Amino acid sequence: MDEVATLLNRMVEKGIILDYAVFGAVAQMRYTEAVTTLDADVLVAVANPEAIDVLGPLYRFCSALGYHPEGEAIRVGVWPVQLIPAFDGLTEEAIREAENADLEGTPIRVVRADFLAVIALSVGRAKDYARILALREVGAVRDEQVTAIAERHGLADAWNKFLEKFDEA
Repeated sequence: MDEVATLLNRMVEKGIILDYAVFGAVAQMRYTEAVTTLDADVLVAVANPEAIDVLGPLYRFCSALGYHPEGEAIRVGVWPVQLIPAFDGLTEEAIREAENADLEGTPIRVVRADFLAVIALSVGRAKDYARILALREVGAVRDEQVTAIAERHGLADAWNKFLEKFDEA
C-alpha cells in the first residue's frame, strides 16, 4: 500500500486530483480485523467532475508513470486500485472528513469509520451490512454518529431498517 499512497499523494501534489480517501475493505482494515479484498478502492475529488471522461487525466498520469489500467483498476505494485470519483454529497463529505494516517512513514487519507459505515449502508449489499456490523462490534462507530450522517444524506430510513434487522435488543 505504500506505493499506492505515494502515487495518490503525488496526484494531489501535481493537481491531477484535488483530494482522495481510501475506502472499502482496505479502509475497514484500519478499524477491524483484516478482511479479504482483491483491490483498493479510492474516492477521488476531481476539478471537473462533470467531464465525460472524468478519469482520463488520472489514467494518463498513471500510465506515464508505468501504472497501467487492468479492467476497472490501475495496477500499482501488487494492488489493483479503483479510482472512483466522488459521486454524491456523502462521498464528497467523506473525502473532506477523511483522516490522515501513516503507512510506514507515508501519509495516506482514509475514510473515517462512521462515513465508511454510511457509504456501506447506501450500497446495501450483504457484505456492506457485514462491514457495518464489524465496525459496530469493535466500537469503531457509534450509532449516534452514523445516525447523524445518514440523516444528512437521506439515509435515515435505511439506517432505521438496518437497526431493526440487526439489533439484538
